[in-house]
Parts: sequence; C-alpha cells; structure tokens
Amino acid sequence: MMGIKERIFQPLPDVSLDDLVPPDHFYRRLEHRLDLSFVRELVRPCYASGGRPSIDPVVFFKLQLVMFFEGIRSERQLMSVAADRLSLRWYLGYDLRETLPDHSSLTCIRERYGLDVFRRFFDAIVELCVKAGLVWGKELYFDATKVEANAALESLAPRFAVEAHLADLFEDDLSKTEDDATGGPRSRLDSLPTADDEKRTAANGARSDWISRGGRQNRSTSGYRRRTADLRASKTDPDASPMRRGEGRTRLGYHAHYVVDGGRSRIILAALVTPFEVMENQPMLDLLWRSRFRWRLKLHQATGDATYGTIENVVAIEEAGIRAYLSLPGSGKSASFFSKDDFVYDDERDAYTCPRGEPLRLEAHDRATRRKRYRAKAEACDACPLKPKCTTNKLGRIVMRNFDEEYLDRVRAYRETEPYRKALRKRKVWVEPLFAEAKEWHGMRRFRLRKLRKVNMEALIVAAGQNIKRLLGASRRGPRSLPQAAALRLPEPPFYSRCRARRCHRYVPRHRRRRSFSTRWNVFGTPYSVFTNC
Repeated sequence: MMGIKERIFQPLPDVSLDDLVPPDHFYRRLEHRLDLSFVRELVRPCYASGGRPSIDPVVFFKLQLVMFFEGIRSERQLMSVAADRLSLRWYLGYDLRETLPDHSSLTCIRERYGLDVFRRFFDAIVELCVKAGLVWGKELYFDATKVEANAALESLAPRFAVEAHLADLFEDDLSKTEDDATGGPRSRLDSLPTADDEKRTAANGARSDWISRGGRQNRSTSGYRRRTADLRASKTDPDASPMRRGEGRTRLGYHAHYVVDGGRSRIILAALVTPFEVMENQPMLDLLWRSRFRWRLKLHQATGDATYGTIENVVAIEEAGIRAYLSLPGSGKSASFFSKDDFVYDDERDAYTCPRGEPLRLEAHDRATRRKRYRAKAEACDACPLKPKCTTNKLGRIVMRNFDEEYLDRVRAYRETEPYRKALRKRKVWVEPLFAEAKEWHGMRRFRLRKLRKVNMEALIVAAGQNIKRLLGASRRGPRSLPQAAALRLPEPPFYSRCRARRCHRYVPRHRRRRSFSTRWNVFGTPYSVFTNC
C-alpha cells in the first residue's frame, strides 16, 4: 500500500536552540575559539551616545565571516541562508522566533564603518595569531594576483565624462577621495601622537603612502607616458583598470597584494588592493615598513620575484639591514651579447674592464636616471675579435652603472648562496597557494563589490578569514564535514613510527593507519602519541 505523508505541523515544545546544534559543529568551535567582542570598541566612534539601539557590531562581523566560510556572494542570499540554518542562528545569537537583520542594513553598516574599521579588524585577527605563536617574524614573502572587477569592459568611457558624472552624484565622497589621493586630510589612525618631534609628526601626518590612501593611484602627477586608465574609466567601477588575461582577453580588474609571514602557519600580515595599472613593486616598501613596525618584527630577509627587484626596493631594504632576496630583472638569462656581469668593475679606478682586457672609462653622469655611462674606445672595439658578441655600436661598447650599484652587486652575490635559492623556492609554495585558496573557495576570482574602497574591505575580510582558519587549525582539530572541513584541513606533521632496532623513521600515510587497540602501541609498549603529539 502506498503511503501518503500528511503535512501536519505541531507547535514546538519548550526546546532550546542550543540543544539543536551538535556539540562538535564547526560554528561552535569558531564561537569558542574566536571572541569578537573587541569589535564593539573598534566601531564605538561610529555611533551616537543616544537613540535607538543598532544591530550589534559583533553580529555584523559574524555575518561577514559566515559569508566567507559559506562562499556566499551577496547579502540578500546570506540572510536567506541564515534564516533557515539552525547553526547560523545559534552562531549569530538569534532565537528561532527572532527576526534577523535585513540585508540592506548590512550595506548601510559597511558604509558607516569604512575602510579603517575593516583594516583594524584585520589587524586584530593578526594580533590574535601573534599571541598564539603563529607568526615567526623573520621572513616576509611578497606577491600579488589579478582579480577581476565587477564591471564589464564595455562600460569604459572618457575619464573626464565619468568623473563629471560622479561629481554630480557623489560630491562629498569624491572630495574625501581626492583628499586621500593628494595627501590632504588624513585619518587619525595614520598620525603619530606619541612622537616627540613636532616637525616629524607633521611630516608623517602629511605623507601619503599606498596604505593611507587605500591603494589609490595618484593622478595629480603626470609622467611622460599616459596610461589607458588616465584617459578612460568605467562608468560602473571607475577605479578598475584594464588588465590582460590569457589568450589575449582583456578585463577590468585589480591587483591584490599579500605580505605573508615565513612561519609554518603562513599568516597574512598585510593585504592591499590597488588598480591593475599599479605595478606590483610599487606598494612593496609601504607594506614592508607597516608589517615590520606594526608587529615589531626582527626581519632577516624579504623575498619577492623579479617584479619586485627594482633599484628603489633593493636599496631601501638593504639599507634597513634586511637581506633583499629579490630576483633582479634579466638575471640568469642568456643573451647574444656580453652582459654587464661579464665586465669587471674596478672601484679604485672607477672603470670597467671588458672580457678582452680593454678598459671602459667613465664618460658622463646622468642625474635624471641616476646612472653613470662608461665607454670603450672605438678603435679598440673595431680591432677586437669579440666585437660580434659584444656590441654593434660604431662608437664603442657602452656600460651603464647605477649610483647605487653596490646594493645590486650585493643582491647578485646572494644568487650563489643556498638561502637565496631556498627563499625563492619557498615563495612559490608560500604565497601563491593562499591566492589559489582565496579564489577557489572564497570567491576572490571576481570581486562582488565595486570601487576601490569597497574591494579593499572585501579583500581584508577574505585575508582575515584565511588567518582565522590557521588560528582554528593551530590545535590540529578540524571539523569532520561541510565545506569548512576542506578549507580548514591544514598540513599535519607526518606520522612516524620509531624502530629502535634499525634506528630509522618510517613514514606511515594517514589512510594506512590502523585504528584497532592492539596497533596503537608499538612493540616496545610506547604509545604513538608520544612521537606525534596527536
């Protein structure tokens, strides 16, 4: 006989939501491990002393973390999911019959807080990681990735028309943005109130770096070459820049910059989003100094790829007593002509010697490019049998030397050392997997928000969430199911069984471990947990 289910719903008895959520649920562990009550002090200046009570700021940031862990792309979908999930209601602190906040309230709250609050929230999470001992603080790794903007390429229009249109709509917001970009009024967070020197305090307060202006390009200074973003802007997202992807495709996008600690936990110490037109190496020094002094790091080295190996970066890092493990552009590449490395420089005579033994003497100083020009005699080059491999110049071979060439020579000397090669290998597996994790699991392939200030908020929440996952995984006890389980599954130390007779360590894969009681003890009566700290 076929059964028919009648839709009859009885009123709920006296049950508690706390009894309906399993004790080993992910959000129970998150609530126990991460206390977000500190955000109330962060946002207190954003509220008046009287009036109707607002939504708890703790609830707002919990919803941001739920959006991160669940891979949700909009506030409307977020509140729809939270309405029928018992675990999310329990985590937010709302009972079954309580009304959840409206999705539009989250947008208004985000606008009220601004970028400074989100950055301070990210710093508070990093501080928890520091207290937990997850930050090593001796090595920093720099990298950036391309992220598409929430705007189409067809929305590009002449920049003057876009700015005039936006000025009519958002006059107050644009005035604040221009102040930040030109070094005008700054937030109180960027000043140094404890400095004794008033002149230095005023100079630091007036300084406009990449972090203080939120990654915004300074368009008040024009160079000899005009960028595409200087002439055209998107009507949908005016801060996004055209970027070239694979197979010749062009999209509007941003650069997301990470500074990652060299410790085993790979904690993100700084995150910044800039328009794609901004080169990866430009914000490096500002990110480096902020990470170093904000967390009081005793740095030994800073590592980046060839994009970061500019003269300005190398000189500043080396002068600070930090080893610049940066790949110099063109290093290690073969060429049809002799490179500058094939010429020997004599510091006493201030001259170069070519592979044939002919001298290249100082000819001129170029103050604009901060370089010195050395040239060999044309007669000596014409009579040299190695000229086809050296130069095609009829006036003789020319070698350029920067005023700070000794710092570049020092970095070139690092290339022969094993720590330098190890640092470059480590960079590939230290920063790039974090970008892959953010794009694959947390929607960072394409920003859902628009404009530079908002995408920086979104990137800071993603970076803070990645640090929270490392903070939760520090105890090596992760959830058993749900998408958070795969996202939180961190590398564990290998399982070793110690053989005293052969005096060796044998790796036993996790899926081959036997769980019976008889195999939990080895032949010497010692539990495996002694060797594995499990």
